[in-house]
Amino acid sequence: MAQPFPLMHADLLKISHPISENLIPDVIENFIFDFGGVICNLDFKRTEQRFIGLGFQVSDPEYAVSGSNIFDDLETGDISPQEFRDKLRRFFLNPVTDVQIDDAWNALLLDIPEPRIRLLEKLRKHKRIFLLSNSNVIHYQKYLENFRQHYGYPDFDALFEKAYFSFRLGCRKPSREIFTHVLDHARLNPAKTLFIDDTLMHVKAAQAAGIHAHHLKIDAGEQIMDLFLPTR
Repeated sequence: MAQPFPLMHADLLKISHPISENLIPDVIENFIFDFGGVICNLDFKRTEQRFIGLGFQVSDPEYAVSGSNIFDDLETGDISPQEFRDKLRRFFLNPVTDVQIDDAWNALLLDIPEPRIRLLEKLRKHKRIFLLSNSNVIHYQKYLENFRQHYGYPDFDALFEKAYFSFRLGCRKPSREIFTHVLDHARLNPAKTLFIDDTLMHVKAAQAAGIHAHHLKIDAGEQIMDLFLPTR
């Protein structure tokens, strides 16, 4: 039975570029993968439901003004996990503990399917692969624990050449700054680099930085394995 992914070569089936929709696969030497939605499955409704169950007041006028900033500030490392919990706590009708907040916040994190990890393991033998994620310390600690337990890697830098996380870099997608940092730090030629993300505005931001990019349509069931031809 043939292996589901190529062992010696990885051919792209479909990618997009601001200039041309066609690109010879051999041009790509570097791959940058998003994490949530692309490698790790997510379900934001699970966290929403858990928060509401704890008495979270989405309709609070103050939350409408500043609520989203709390999450963004956590992802850029501008506030600590404890500051995040304390700022969020005031929007709950009932008293909530740090553990309850963390458990509800982490509820959106689902599994990291094995076929995706096996594809990355094969791809890294022939290409340079990187991770670029908008994430935060609380989520990172949770999915890193699961990643270690299921796949035996000590951290994501053991699978990728380098894993870049927004909370460490102080900026987040879709800022041009974060793409420039990765290109400069890893010494990547954007014309030979492909970025894969499930958020369209992130894909467009990468393209604006000169990077080839593919919008992974996870709502339609598309997965990273679909971008590679099976062994012939």
